Amino acid sequence: MLDIKFIRENLDIVKHAAQKKNIAIDLDRLIVVDDVRRETMQAMEAKKAEQNKLGEQVPSAGEFERSGLIEQLSVIKVDIQTDEDKLKEVMREWQALMLQVPQVPDMTVPDGNSDEDNVEVSVWGDKPTFSFAAKDHVELMLKHNMVDFERGTEVHGFRGYYLLGDGAKLSWAVWNYANQFFGEKGFEMMIPPAIVRKPVMYGTGYLPNDADDIYRTQDEEYLTGTSEVAAMGFHADTVIDAAAFPIKHLAFSACYRREAGSHGKDTKGLIRVHEFHKVEQVVLCEASHAKSVQLHEEINRNTEEFIESLGIPYHTVLNCGGDLGQGQVKKYDIELWVPGEEKYREISSASYFHDFQTRRMNIRYKDENGKLQYAHSLNCTAIPTPRILVSLVENFQQADGTIKIPEVLRPFFGRDVIG
Repeated sequence: MLDIKFIRENLDIVKHAAQKKNIAIDLDRLIVVDDVRRETMQAMEAKKAEQNKLGEQVPSAGEFERSGLIEQLSVIKVDIQTDEDKLKEVMREWQALMLQVPQVPDMTVPDGNSDEDNVEVSVWGDKPTFSFAAKDHVELMLKHNMVDFERGTEVHGFRGYYLLGDGAKLSWAVWNYANQFFGEKGFEMMIPPAIVRKPVMYGTGYLPNDADDIYRTQDEEYLTGTSEVAAMGFHADTVIDAAAFPIKHLAFSACYRREAGSHGKDTKGLIRVHEFHKVEQVVLCEASHAKSVQLHEEINRNTEEFIESLGIPYHTVLNCGGDLGQGQVKKYDIELWVPGEEKYREISSASYFHDFQTRRMNIRYKDENGKLQYAHSLNCTAIPTPRILVSLVENFQQADGTIKIPEVLRPFFGRDVIG
């Protein structure tokens, strides 16, 4: 959420941000509603001040004068109640509009309407060439009894799966290696809840816009689609000691997405599933654009280095305005090479938000002058499973049908090959 003062003073900039992100919002209506909100609040404050002034006169007033003061107080009380009722209605519309206002993207974010317009900024690794008929991950994993889609569909439904044997073991190897790798970079492990209350979803910006893609319980709680949500909720309504910055969480949890907008896409295999796990870098820092930019580059590079250590070819793209979320200032996507599709597929996103999330969640700290400020937040996927298994098994398949295990995973997997 942006500061209404900033919106009013920079209306053209915020309008341009909405246009660049393809977000439809009537910002002129917001200003009109905010004018009514401010006028109503000022009128209420003036009446309350008059109420207090008259109330102080009642004890020392004579009987006749007291009667007149009480009558005036009764009229003011009714007027204040009328204003309060009006303000409630105004605030409902004001808050709904405020929740739709997008964060202003960084000047380096390119124009564009979708991920097709994202800009490649780096490429790493040599794409494998095979002297044999290469298989996709579905065929490979079924061959080695690493996955069962049939039983998964019967038990879970569409997009269901079971990871079995070496499939489950490879996931554990990835998780354990990720904990070691990112722990050495100063991240503290956290296992947050996967079910959260509505304010946390609003606070991180996943409501109201992504409501169709979120699972909801009968108790009006929500299953999170990323470990970031509950990790940020840990700090809601707190004042952080600035000496602790930057705070670096390595959050690990189950994640859930309905994939509501992906009908007909990736219906086979492990690319797009309803239930998965993520290891996520979540960072809080002081309210400094320069520091956010520095940390954004750092956490994205962390994941690039992790992928490089596995030996999987990838490229990194800078997301265009139309492929940014409502709260994101800037975002990189890392996409891994998938030989079976002969294209790159997203494995990680790195974003920074300035105070968009922390203002919603009331996460603050005292600056060097003792003034309360909203912190800045960032996050970046460390690694998701089972999607990483797709590139692991396809890129490292061998002519004899076995799958080579990357050297860095062998201490956690226990063997050099599958098969």
